[in-house]
Amino acid sequence: MSKKQRPIFKTLLERVKEPRRFMQVLLGPRQVGKTTMALALKEHLNLPIHYASADTVGIEDLSWLLTQWETARSLNQGSAILIIDEVQKIPQWSSFIKKLWDEDTKDALPLKVVLLGSSPWLVQKGLSESLAGRFEILPVPHWSYQEMRENFGWDLSQYTYFGGYPGAAPLITDLNRWLNYINDSLIETTLSRDILLMTQVNKPILLRRMFQLGCKYSSQILSYQKMLGQLDDAGNTTTLAHYLELLSGAGLVTGLDKFSVDSARRKNSSPKLQVVNTALMSAQSGKTFSEAKNDTPFWGRLTESVVGAHLVNAIRGTQIELFYWRDHQEEVDFILKQGSSITAIEVKSGSRKEFLPGLSSFCKLYPSTRPLLVGQGGIDIETFLLRSIHDWI
Repeated sequence: MSKKQRPIFKTLLERVKEPRRFMQVLLGPRQVGKTTMALALKEHLNLPIHYASADTVGIEDLSWLLTQWETARSLNQGSAILIIDEVQKIPQWSSFIKKLWDEDTKDALPLKVVLLGSSPWLVQKGLSESLAGRFEILPVPHWSYQEMRENFGWDLSQYTYFGGYPGAAPLITDLNRWLNYINDSLIETTLSRDILLMTQVNKPILLRRMFQLGCKYSSQILSYQKMLGQLDDAGNTTTLAHYLELLSGAGLVTGLDKFSVDSARRKNSSPKLQVVNTALMSAQSGKTFSEAKNDTPFWGRLTESVVGAHLVNAIRGTQIELFYWRDHQEEVDFILKQGSSITAIEVKSGSRKEFLPGLSSFCKLYPSTRPLLVGQGGIDIETFLLRSIHDWI
C-alpha cells in the first residue's frame, strides 16, 4: 500500500469500525491495490476476516456466494468481515446480496461486508439497481507519479512511458517481460474477463480495435464518424460510444466531453480520447523507452496523455469534472470545473504549441477562469503531477 493510498485505507477502516452498517465498495482497475488494502483491515481490527475471490471460479449460480456469506456468518457469532473480490463476476450478485444483507439487518447480525470490483461500470450498475441506501463507494485509481516515485524511485520520464502499474515496476529493465505483463496480464485479462465475459458485446473484435484506437490517438479529439473510417465492421456511432464507455469503466481508455454550459451539447460532442494509464499507450506503440523519448511528436502526445491520465485519476471521488474545449481551430487541452470554479490547462511539451490562442480565447469567454500553462514556460510538469488537484481548482 502506497502512502497516497493510506487516506483511502484510513477512510475504509473508520467506516468499517462504525456501528452503523454500510457495505463498503472499493472500485478500481486491476492491479492498483484494492485487495491489499482490504486484507490490511486484519492488522487493525480484532475481527476475523473471510476473503473470497470470484475471479477464478466458474460460477453458474449463486450457491458459491451463499457459501462465502454463511462462512462469514459463522465466524465470531457474525461479528466478522466478509470480503468478496471481483463481485461483478457473480451472476445476479446485487439482488442476492441485498437479500442476504437485509436478512442480517433483520436478525441484528453485525457482519461487515467489503466488496471489491475491477469493472466500476458493471458494479455501479448492480449497486444502483438493487442496493440503494446500503453502500458507500471508495474509488481506488491508478497509481500516481508521486506513488511510483516514492515506492520505486522513478523519474518523470520513466513514469511517462511505463505508467502507474505497481506490479509491472520490477519488470521495466526487461522490456519484453514488461510488455508481456501489460499486454497479457492487464490488457487482455481486462478485455476478455472484465468486459467481454461480463457484458453483451456483439462485436468483440471492434471493442479491441476501439481500445487500440484509443491508445493510438490518446490526447487527440476524434469524432465518431472519423473512428468509423478507421475501423472495419464498425456498426454505428452509438455502438462506438457504448464500447468507449465500457473501456472507460474498466480503467483503460476514456473519452472526455467538450466543455459547454449546455450539458446536452457536451454529450453530443466528439470525444477527446485519453488513456487512463500511459503504460497502455506505450505498450501498444511498438516503441522502446529510448525510441519513444527520441520520437518528438510521440513523446509530446505521451506527455499530454500523462497529464490527462493524472487528471482523470485525480478527480475520482471528487465533485470535479474534466473536459476539453475547442472552437474551430482554437483548443484548450483540459478544463477542470467544480461548481462555478473553472481552470483551463494547456500542456506544452516543447514539441508544439508555440502560441496558445485557445487559452486566451477561452478566458475571454469565461473571464473568471484560472489559466494554467503546464510544461515549457509554465508550471513544471513534474511539479504539476506531484501537487494535489485541489491546488489547481
